[in-house]
Amino acid sequence: MTTAILGEDGLARCPWGLSAPDYIAYHDDEWGRPVRDDQGLYERLCLEAFQSGLSWLTILRKREGFRAAFAGFDMEKVAAFGPADVDRLMGDAAIVRNRAKIDAAIGNARAALDLPGGVAATVWKYADRDAPAPKALEDVPASTNGSKTLAKELKKNGFRFVGPTTAYALMQACGLVDDHLADCHRRGAYT
Repeated sequence: MTTAILGEDGLARCPWGLSAPDYIAYHDDEWGRPVRDDQGLYERLCLEAFQSGLSWLTILRKREGFRAAFAGFDMEKVAAFGPADVDRLMGDAAIVRNRAKIDAAIGNARAALDLPGGVAATVWKYADRDAPAPKALEDVPASTNGSKTLAKELKKNGFRFVGPTTAYALMQACGLVDDHLADCHRRGAYT
């Protein structure tokens, strides 16, 4: 079983949170912290979709490039992107250049603006802050019934690249569930 591991600073962390300095900062300061605004959730949904099939570390290291390329993830601005913007994005080495994911980010901005109640209200309906604390990485699911239902709802409303695994990663990253391991120093930090 892969449980929390002590870092050089003496703090126990989820094992993935110790593999690179970027991960330590992300694990300690961001992952699992509640994100409750539409723009913040839209940004993270886009980044989770771009991560699909890649290392999250790649996305973390390109995050500022994504923010610059996608107008700070301003949904109205991204929703107005046209073919020239897609061409610009396909030539931007500061981001992941995948046409389907770029098209999804633009389409998801449009879907987000049309979402009744907004992105935050839709996503936070699936929060599960009372889920049992995982003791080991093997206890952390790739998806849940909640993430499956969230993915279906988002797809029904025109979102793309939002399968159950991506939806669950969003839920973990944005504090809808607390999947810091039971012995991790960040477990319960945001309740």
